[in-house]
Amino acid sequence: MTIRNLDLLFNPANVVLIGASERQGSIGKHVAENLLKGGFTGDIAFINPKRPAILGQPCFKSVDALPFTPGLAVVATPPETVPGVIEELGRKGCRAAVVITAGVSGDLRKRMLEAARPHLLRIIGPNCLGMQVPRLGLDASFAQVLGKAGSVALVSQSGAITTAMLDWASVEGVGFSHVVSIGDAADVDLGDMLDYLAGETTSRAVFLYIESVGDARKFMSAARRCARVKPVIAIKAGRHPEGAKAAASHTGALAGSDNVYGAALRRAGVLRVTDLDAMFDAAEMLAYVPAMPGDRVAIVTNGGGAGVLAVDSLTDFRGTLATLAPETIDALDAALPTTWSRGNPVDIIGDAGPDRYRATLDAVLADPNADAVLVMNCPTALASSLDGAKAVVAAVQEMRAKGRNKPVIANWLARHDETGIRDAFAAAKIPSYETPIAAVRGMMHLVHYRRAQTELMQTPPALPEDLVFDADTVKAEIASVLAEKRDLMTEPEAKAVLAAYGIPTVPTLVARTPEEAGEAAAELLRKSPSVVVKILSRNLSHKSDIGGVRLDLMSAEAVETATHQMLKAIGEARPDAILEGVTVQPMVRRPNAYELILGITTDPTFGPVILFGAGGTGVEAIGDTAMSLTPLDLKLARDLIASTRIYKLLKGFRDRPPVDLDGLALCLVKLSSLAVQHRAIRELDINPLLIDAKGMIALDARIKVVDPAEHKPVPCAIRPYPVRWEEHETLLDGTPVTVRPIRPDDEHFYPSFMSHVTPEDLRLRLFSPVRQFSHHFLARLTQIDYAREMAFIAVRPAEDGGASEMLGVARFFADPDYEKGEYAVLIRSDLKGRGLGWVLMRQLIGYAREEGLKQLYGSVLDENTGMLQMCRELGFHVVRDPDDSRVFAVTLDLSSRAVDEVLKNWQHHAK
Repeated sequence: MTIRNLDLLFNPANVVLIGASERQGSIGKHVAENLLKGGFTGDIAFINPKRPAILGQPCFKSVDALPFTPGLAVVATPPETVPGVIEELGRKGCRAAVVITAGVSGDLRKRMLEAARPHLLRIIGPNCLGMQVPRLGLDASFAQVLGKAGSVALVSQSGAITTAMLDWASVEGVGFSHVVSIGDAADVDLGDMLDYLAGETTSRAVFLYIESVGDARKFMSAARRCARVKPVIAIKAGRHPEGAKAAASHTGALAGSDNVYGAALRRAGVLRVTDLDAMFDAAEMLAYVPAMPGDRVAIVTNGGGAGVLAVDSLTDFRGTLATLAPETIDALDAALPTTWSRGNPVDIIGDAGPDRYRATLDAVLADPNADAVLVMNCPTALASSLDGAKAVVAAVQEMRAKGRNKPVIANWLARHDETGIRDAFAAAKIPSYETPIAAVRGMMHLVHYRRAQTELMQTPPALPEDLVFDADTVKAEIASVLAEKRDLMTEPEAKAVLAAYGIPTVPTLVARTPEEAGEAAAELLRKSPSVVVKILSRNLSHKSDIGGVRLDLMSAEAVETATHQMLKAIGEARPDAILEGVTVQPMVRRPNAYELILGITTDPTFGPVILFGAGGTGVEAIGDTAMSLTPLDLKLARDLIASTRIYKLLKGFRDRPPVDLDGLALCLVKLSSLAVQHRAIRELDINPLLIDAKGMIALDARIKVVDPAEHKPVPCAIRPYPVRWEEHETLLDGTPVTVRPIRPDDEHFYPSFMSHVTPEDLRLRLFSPVRQFSHHFLARLTQIDYAREMAFIAVRPAEDGGASEMLGVARFFADPDYEKGEYAVLIRSDLKGRGLGWVLMRQLIGYAREEGLKQLYGSVLDENTGMLQMCRELGFHVVRDPDDSRVFAVTLDLSSRAVDEVLKNWQHHAK
């Protein structure tokens, strides 16, 4: 991922158009006209070797003929010329270009990128509408209108959607900070744009139109970063693609591309909307309302029916109808007719004039129980809708003048364009809508964003310390299947894999003949009243679909008969089937248990995905499943369970007690670990998994595998916990410590850890004497994105029944280019001089080098002599900061071989 030179794209000193034209209908003419009339104050130059001037603007014959270095280049020349133009621009010193030209694909695309790479020249496009930066008057596009300056950034993979948004915004008065049509995204893609927008301050929200994601890991990392600092709202096109016909499992059949995209956007904290109307509603809200403090809404209306519609919409979008405070009711009693509703919605009656609106708004805006106010108006002949709007504006402006900023949303059912109402609200920065559902939907977009961010920052429960997996058994089972040139595991093989990861399965015996099946049944019937017989085949996936399952058999003779009949019938119906006998297992009877499905599938974009939902033979017909990207922790697993309809039953219903939800969440975490650690597994079904209050058991399982050497695994879109970087070390005084990457559940260590750090050491580390740390702050320290940062903690194991302790932490945060990382280290004040800082820094440096980071850097106060000495010993270059004489700037060249020797002999240096 990189944002190198993107600042030159969006803040150019000048603009050069290559391919300017005066030919009617040509892109070159449209772009030239837009550049000239946009109001851009920098130099604008046109290049066309055949024309001395275009639109009254002198033309240069070539890039080399320019008397200055191009800031931003816009390329609208034939496809075959584009690589050469990019090469000329790079040689001239240009570092940013928008390639509008279509048809730059295949070898042309490769040559274009190769020409740009030596110069670090960034490219938007090709095959794009172009881009706009309205605050600069920069219109480097062939759009029909330049967007108004504002605070919403629009990034779209479709030029048509971009023009639709611009057209709507020009009517509604919504403004943009950036408008970027990325087209084919040969260079700058959605991830780059999100990374850039996360760090710049002119945009307050980001809108995405997504058709597909190329680099999923980069996209997820950038989206998570951006969504943590500002709302990111996305439309994903293509919500109903044809399903996976050849899937070997229910999970594979259910895992449509759109479902996985939905899971990915939720995991990133991106709010997804389904259509342009919903995005327009969000844009209207975000243009004027910075944040929604809560979901409690007070509704003021002059029409009871309209108020009811608003309440219905609020309920549909999971909002809350505010309960008005008693003092608010008293104030409204004094201001309104006796026939008013005396509750929320506040129906102020159809003849309400501006005075009644003003008095009502004054009372409701002061109510502490209301987080926002939706004020509505139905046009009547008894009062002016425009006067009512002006009264609302006056009330809001007075509130703001008093330093309060409670969100007010207007829903005037009058025709705005005919009455001037829309202009009145826009001038006062009050979002307004024409329907109740649009108003509520716009408001709830912000509420849902806030909820999503809060949920993402929750601390997950800690995993059991004794959670151990038998990875070797799984590897052996996979190797055995692949050695036989198979891709489907048999049921016994699949159950062995599950057992290796601690997922309980029903005992299963294999029988090759009807007689062996009878003997196996006789053994099982000693402890179980009945058994189940299933066909055993290497190439038949869904056994029940072909009559390959017989239930509730109560004798060995019945089992022999059933086995004979199944083998004969299936052999005749499926002569291609490889029949190896049957499996015999106890018939599990749990009258109050629920049938669930748990599964793994591999998405071609986002990698391993976990599925959960209502199971059984009708799983596709029931359609109650949800998905989540790997890796999962216990909180994410519980969220996945709660997102299904069956969850309401699982947590207890009437006389049925709740099932073992904690155990179910842990089972999903185990399944996630299996998916992450064994990438040869492409599909997995546990169906059904029976669960009740006593626990769970997997009755059937199927697993599809591939040879990783022949099918390159798709990486996890979210980088999983790097377990191989866990190390056991011994400090200079003999104290054993475990040094490992930080986990989200490590937040609980911090209160005790910080209590052992003196105020002076905190000041040296943080440059200020901070002692209180909020949950939000600690969550940012522990819930890290391993794709762009790393933190190692040192933990002393528990002794004599006590708790383990965190002793120190070292971390770095890399820039989006992943070239440099800012590091920091903090250890307990009572453990200085034991080599702990060295242990942590050695691990951090080793990881940074292996990840390809080129440099670590930091700032150290001149009083922090211990850290400065360690930096010098480690090979850091130490110089005083020219901007602050109290601070030393320290940098470490990670390619230096001298660092190797220091790290090998860290104990000597630490002493």
